[in-house]
Parts: sequence; C-alpha cells; structure tokens
Amino acid sequence: MVRSLADRLGAFLVRTPSPPVDEQWPLETCTSCKASLVDEPLYLEQHVCPACRFHYPIAARERIELLADPGSFRESQRSIVSLGLAASSQMQRRRDRRRTGLTEAAITGRASIGGVPVILIVLDYRFLGGTLGAVMGEKVALAFEMGTRRKLPVVAVITSGGARMQDGVLSLMQLAKTSVAVNGLHQAGLPFISVLADPTTGQAFSGFANMADVILAEPGAVLGLAPSGQQAGGARKAAASWVSTAEGHLVHGMIDRAVDREHLRSLLVRLLNMMAPRHDDADEASPEHAAGPAAHDEDRLEELWPASWESVRVARGGQLPTSLDLIRRAMPIFEELHGDRLQGDDPSVVAGLGSLGSRPVAVIAQERGHDVSARERHEGRAYPEGFRKAERIMRLASKLRLPLVTLIDTPGPYYGLESEERGLGNAIASAMWRMAQLPVPTVAVVVGEGGSEGALALSVADRLLMLDTATYSVTSPDVRAALLYRDAPRGRRAQAPLILTAHDCQELGIIDDIIDGPPEGSRANPDALALLLRESIERELDALPARSSKRLLRDRFRKYRKMGEYSSHFRVAVTHEIAHLQSYVAHRVRRIRRRRRRARGALPAPESGGGEETGD
Repeated sequence: MVRSLADRLGAFLVRTPSPPVDEQWPLETCTSCKASLVDEPLYLEQHVCPACRFHYPIAARERIELLADPGSFRESQRSIVSLGLAASSQMQRRRDRRRTGLTEAAITGRASIGGVPVILIVLDYRFLGGTLGAVMGEKVALAFEMGTRRKLPVVAVITSGGARMQDGVLSLMQLAKTSVAVNGLHQAGLPFISVLADPTTGQAFSGFANMADVILAEPGAVLGLAPSGQQAGGARKAAASWVSTAEGHLVHGMIDRAVDREHLRSLLVRLLNMMAPRHDDADEASPEHAAGPAAHDEDRLEELWPASWESVRVARGGQLPTSLDLIRRAMPIFEELHGDRLQGDDPSVVAGLGSLGSRPVAVIAQERGHDVSARERHEGRAYPEGFRKAERIMRLASKLRLPLVTLIDTPGPYYGLESEERGLGNAIASAMWRMAQLPVPTVAVVVGEGGSEGALALSVADRLLMLDTATYSVTSPDVRAALLYRDAPRGRRAQAPLILTAHDCQELGIIDDIIDGPPEGSRANPDALALLLRESIERELDALPARSSKRLLRDRFRKYRKMGEYSSHFRVAVTHEIAHLQSYVAHRVRRIRRRRRRARGALPAPESGGGEETGD
C-alpha cells in the first residue's frame, strides 16, 4: 500500500483534479416525483428534491463542503494506494480514479464543524461502490487512531455497496482492523457519530458504521447487511424493502434519527457541542454554536384543568405538564435519541442529550403523553426496549462523563405477554444495576406518578427529588385496591396506608428534597414550574461534581444501604400499616359473624339496598 515517489510528491504539490461533471447533471425533473428542479436552490446546493425530499447521491468532496466549516478541512493519508493486485482490478481502479478524481473510496482528514475540531471520514460510492478494501480499511483505521491520539471526536459519512472481492480475504479482515481502531476511540471516552447515506450495506454496515454512539441516516437510505437478499413476492417483498430503509431501522430501534441533508450540519453542531471535549480553539462565538433547535409547539398543554385535585388524581390525570413538556421548557437544547439497538424504540421513554445552561447532560424521561398521544406512549408504561434505551443512554453518559438527569412519571412497567417474552424483568434489573454503578453525578426527579419497579429502575440516583404534587408508591392505587378488595373502584380506601405524597417520602428518607410548585399552581404556569425544576437540578449538580467518582459510588451505596433501617419514621409507618390491617381484619370478622347468625335466624334479613352487606 504505497505509491511511487513521483506520485507521492504529486499528491502533496498538486491539487487533486475535480472529477468530470456528469452529463446528466443537473436534472430538469425529479426522477421520483417528476417535479421541476430547474433553478431550485435546494436541489442545486444539497441535491435534494424540494417537493418529495428525495436525496440524490452526492460526491464525497461535496459532502465535506456541506458539513465542514469553510477552509477547515485538511486531508490526511492521501497518498496510500494498493499494489500487487490483478490487472483487471488495477484497470478498474484507474478508471474510477479518472472518473472521480479520488485515489480511494475514503477521504479522511481534520476539519471543524460549527467550530468544533473533528476527524472527518467520508466514503464515496462512485469509487468501487464504496466497498471496504485493504487501503480503505487502513485509511479509516488511521483516522480513528488520529482521533484517539489528538483527543478529537470522529464523524463518519458512510455509503457502501458491500465487500471488495478484488482484495479477497484481506477485505474481510478490515472489519477487525477498523473495529479495533474504534474501540480505542471508545476507551478514550471520545464521541463517534456516523451518518448512513444511500446505500449503506455489506461490511461497512456491519462494522464501524454501527459502532457509533449516535447513528444518523438520510431519509429513504437503503441500510442493511444484505438488503438485496430479500424474498421475492408480493407484500413480503414490500415489507422487507421497508425494513431495509432508514425509516424501518428507526422504528426497530437501530438508528437514532433520520435527518434531511438540509438539517444535518446544524444537528451535528448541536450534538458535537454537547458530546465533544472542550477545546480552546473552538469557535465559541459561532452563531451555530449558540443556536438552539427550532421552537417547540407551545400549545400542547390543556388549560381547562380542575382547580384542585388530590395528589394521586392530579398526577395520574394527565393534567400536569408531562416530562417532555418540562424538558422543552427547562432545556434550551434537547436532542432526542432513539432506539435500544436490539428490538425497537419505546415512545414511553424519551432519552437524549440536552443542556442546562452551559452544562451538557444526558436525559432520560418517562413520558405518558396528552390525550391522543397517551395511547401511543402507553400512558407512561415502558416496554423492555424502553428500559434498554435508557440503559444505552446511561452507558453514553458514563463514556462522555456527562451528568445524568432522569424524570420519572409512570404507573409502572407494561405488564403483558409481549413484555415478558422480550425480557421485562431482565431489562429493569439491568437498567437499575447500570444506574447504580454510574461513575457520573445522577439526579432523579419524580414529576408525576412514581409507580413500582418501573419508577425505581430510573431513580437509583445520588439525589432523588419530587414535585410537591407527585406521588411514589409500591404499586398503583387501583392495583392495590384490586389485590386487597377485589374491587378497583374502591381505590380511594386503598390509598390511605400507601406512602403517596412527597412529604411522606421525605419523612421516611426515601427522597432528598421537595420541589414546591409555583404559587399559582403548576397547571396554570408550567413555565414557572420548569424554571423551578431547572434551578433545583442545577443546584444539585453543582454540589455533586466536587466529589470524585469513587466517592460518588461510595455515597450512593451508603444511601441505599440505609433504606428501610429501623427508625422513628419506620416505626410510625409500621404502626400505621398494622392498625389498618387490624381494622380490616376486624371488619371482615364482624361480617362473617353476622352472616352466620343470620343463617341461624338470630338476625332478620337485611332490607333491599341496605348497606350492611355491601359496605366495607
């Protein structure tokens, strides 16, 4: 993998010639929707149809111009080529070099995106189909090693058509080479973002493309290890075709976002500023650096709410701001990430990266939704893939050393056959274990209903807070009523012995602090509630980073090790529970005695509608 001396000198002294322009470019009409493309800026600049948003193929150097800051890209490893190949393979390479102006399918180098220095890897499908060969594997591995050595994040734009047969088994070995290089980047705690373009298949897809912390894809891109091997025939073929698209992978939890090429750079800027280590030479004054996401829809909250409800009914009635409402109001930047990389994407768990002021944080929230969206989000009841998505974000927070914030609002996990089949108990236990041993500061806030193990899986934190209107219990009141009374509507009586309110939890030492809502009420002023929430979380995070990771883990262990120790609060709770059970047993005994006496005729039969037999 060398070049002759003349070629090496020419690579440094002479600029790579621009590839010849395709005779069919530019198109006059869209090949997908037949819309006119004449003088359309989006098509001319981004190669995207403004009507149907079809993304046309684009050369590697054009992608670099669209993503990197002007004049910031410095190409590396430009002189590496492969020698000793068959004559037919050499002829094909020379033909692709003349046609594309490239020496290999991968272009690597240093650049900056929105002022953040990065290592950029861009593949070009026009050169041997962007396949992973010996030279390309070497260039990609060297790029990752340079990122590890210089402590820079890596952004890779990938489009590949499969394996490079001309290189034989050496092509397959590039999977191992690039994987080792990516592992070095991960061990150094440096971020890696991959962008999958159309198509991304074969060895590149099954290798470093899927090893990224965040995986993005262009809409409609064909993705998969071997998507061409689909079964033929009718609906089965159509379904297989959809699964092999970016949208299909998003639904099945394999990628984080499907992003239009037009918005890709701005998203990368926001992600890099939250994920990348801070550098002195970063352009902090860049407008894109400070720019947040587009304004969110503020008309999601219903305003016609009851004036006063009990805490349980208020928390469960969907009338207070949900977790996502509070995130949008408390964090100027929040980028949601999707998928558990195994089964799917559970909408009842919202996870991603956000910012509290200038502090980047990882965020996990249980979301029950409003009205129509409540059914889609299972009213906050998470499936196993929701807990696995949460655990994935926990691993990302641990790697990037980001504080973790969790917002809890769930009546419990989704109990059902499909959940059990996909490993509900294992997913909850794994998420709880992962959160308990995170080496970064963690703050959990119960913003609605904290029900059973579904809430506990995301609340094993250094600091556990509760809104004054929130609840926390071993199970939901209706389930408790069904177990005790065999009658769910009698849930009001079952609430009494449960530790429901924030003040009860604080007295028992379960939570650390209570966040009092605004004087006018949370339902009337959700913006004020979000501000109070943000201030409380920032206050707790300001106190926690002073501790080392070892001390964080030690204090977290001691905190939960003391849970349930005998104390005055525990004695009061036990006495209360015993009194309630004694009253219940005595009442049942009296009813049984009355029935026996009535059966012997000692008592008259009750009149119709009497309350003696029906009352509890």
